[in-house]
Amino acid sequence: MQARKKYVLLGLCTCCWLLLFYWGGLQERLLGLITYRRGEVARPWPDWLDRALLPGFADQAELQNDGGPGDSPRQRRQAWAGIYKDSHCRMETCFDFGRCQAPSGFRVYVYPPEKSERVSESYRKILTSVAESRYYTSDPREACLFVLGIDTLDRDQLSTQFVPNVDERIRGYPLWNDGRNHVIFNLYSGTWPNYTEDLGFNVGQAILAKASLNTEHFRPGFDVSIPLFSKEHPQKGGERGWLVRNTVPPRRKYLLMFKGKRYLTGIGSDTRNALHHIHNGKDIVSLTTCRHGKDWEKHKDARCDHDNQEYERFDYQELLHNSTFCLVPRGRRLGSFRFLESLQAACIPVLLSNGWELPFSDVIQWNQAVVEGDERLLLQVPSTVRAVGIDRVLALRQRTQMLWEAYFSSVDKIVLTTLEIIKDRVYSHISRNKFMWNALPGGLLVLPEYSTHLAHYPFYYFNLGISPGQEFTAVIHATSPLVSQSQPIMKLLQLVSKSKYCSQIIILWNSEKPPPHRSKWPPMPVPLIVTDGRRKTSSRFLPHAAIETEAVLSLDEDTMLLTSEINFAFHVWRSFPERIVGYPPRSHFWDPVKKAWGYTSKWTNEYSIVLTGAAFYHRYYHHLFSHYLPSSLRALVDRTSNCEDILMNFLVSSVTHLPPIKVAQRKQYKEMPTLQGTKMAPWANPEHFTQRQECVNTFASWFGYMPLMHSQFRLDPVLFKDHVSVLRKRYKDLERV
Repeated sequence: MQARKKYVLLGLCTCCWLLLFYWGGLQERLLGLITYRRGEVARPWPDWLDRALLPGFADQAELQNDGGPGDSPRQRRQAWAGIYKDSHCRMETCFDFGRCQAPSGFRVYVYPPEKSERVSESYRKILTSVAESRYYTSDPREACLFVLGIDTLDRDQLSTQFVPNVDERIRGYPLWNDGRNHVIFNLYSGTWPNYTEDLGFNVGQAILAKASLNTEHFRPGFDVSIPLFSKEHPQKGGERGWLVRNTVPPRRKYLLMFKGKRYLTGIGSDTRNALHHIHNGKDIVSLTTCRHGKDWEKHKDARCDHDNQEYERFDYQELLHNSTFCLVPRGRRLGSFRFLESLQAACIPVLLSNGWELPFSDVIQWNQAVVEGDERLLLQVPSTVRAVGIDRVLALRQRTQMLWEAYFSSVDKIVLTTLEIIKDRVYSHISRNKFMWNALPGGLLVLPEYSTHLAHYPFYYFNLGISPGQEFTAVIHATSPLVSQSQPIMKLLQLVSKSKYCSQIIILWNSEKPPPHRSKWPPMPVPLIVTDGRRKTSSRFLPHAAIETEAVLSLDEDTMLLTSEINFAFHVWRSFPERIVGYPPRSHFWDPVKKAWGYTSKWTNEYSIVLTGAAFYHRYYHHLFSHYLPSSLRALVDRTSNCEDILMNFLVSSVTHLPPIKVAQRKQYKEMPTLQGTKMAPWANPEHFTQRQECVNTFASWFGYMPLMHSQFRLDPVLFKDHVSVLRKRYKDLERV
């Protein structure tokens, strides 16, 4: 009985609920019909009693404008879709991977400029960087990627650099193919007053390498966001960052600074016009001026005169050098020159540019180098940066320096980073991971064709907590024919093979005469391989497949070393596997009279080069030497039969930003007399030294700076010179010299 009552009660409740729902909905529809017939608009729910007070805040139309000037997000998306019809492009849909397959691989073709073509200085630098890269090809048939010869950097129609009729011209290119496999570089787009992202021509299916990209329009995995850089930005090298290692204290005189233009009207004015609210003239210096443009006085407001006067009190460079954080607010466009300036100065960028897709965002972890603020929450910025701890400040500043030197210090690096990002997308199976891009020495110096495993690179050993292998491969560069069993190379083979760490010996035969039969070589406890060097000096640094160990001991055929010296140098190298470790030192210097770099072989307390005639290094540098350096430098080495050791030192120092390491040796190498029937030693040629002087300057010119670093550091065996029994010493033979 009780159960029946429960079911009846439940049924009644259900019927009441259905009736309420039906009549309530019907009444609502009737109310809408009546108000429609009367030409009235139904009052939206709820009916606020204080509606008269609401207009002082924001209405629905204002909220759709995203709190700033310009069109609504929907209007902006529609405009973007009209300009870029392929706004949904991805590599899988708008890129022809077939053009990038072997045998040509990843090659980039630059359209030749037309006669009387106007090309800005910045675009000329970009084209030069592509043309001098290892990916350049002059044959469009073997190209994977294409770069226009038309200057597309400045698409502001009011600019003197604006190039008209781009749409018509590119459609006439037989290779254009609706932009497929093309990359278009751009720094400025749109014009006054809205500064939209309209380039003024249809990019089709081309990849955009663009500054000030908005996240709404950025096509992830397809476009590349690049930094805004000035026409003075250097082609190569660039200046080093301003942070001195382990600078203490990490905080500087000023906590936060900005000095720059403000805009009285139009897009970008809201953010900069509000910066004066956080200025206190003490630890926060936020200075703006409206004194720019021809008619600024016509639009100046009540603050202009005071702001202009305060603006002149502070020097911009002095503020950069002495500030912990630097504000980087948006200008007319999302990007700003302040961004790169702050990175170089190790002044932690505080970004106020909502919607900005940061440069190279695909690969760089920007949260480790910048503080991202919100334009609408400017007043919270001071308290936010005050809360950043000292350890975090130092970590952020150090990361700014790593990123600046790896990717932004020159146009070369910006262009090459763009190409490498695209290349990683094309060959995703051997692409770099985020760690490689965000750790020293940076992605440009990590060639994934060598390996995709971190443990195979010498500069990651410390981060991974691992040590290199306990064996080495000796590579002996032989140029003289074998005419006597008493030649230095025979003794060298015996001494090297006695080392318990020696895995194998490779003789790189570069003599004009064919190598002797295997029976002519002495018996050895380790494998001996004789390979043809094709009479090229640079072949000693080829990535020979026979080298299986991480450590390479590079030797000249006339090198005189003891087995104990070899063992000690190998022990030292295992502690510094990213550097060159060896015996004969040399140095470079700046000659102020000739205004050129000099080279010296004098034995002094200071050195910057360790010759590879007797040195250990990691085998990865063979791969870099052959695939990273341009063929022109290797051709110079082969043409002069000289300087390959200097070039290898340049390369390794550019990777590590550290000098090589010299280890203890006997008083001096004894120069062996030239045997009858053998060639004169290279060092005996009067032109040898002059060539090396010229090489130093040629290499410095290609790198764009001088990577070699001086050192007075030398490592000797423990108890090397102590007055104790020689029998108690590990490297006994070194005492007897």
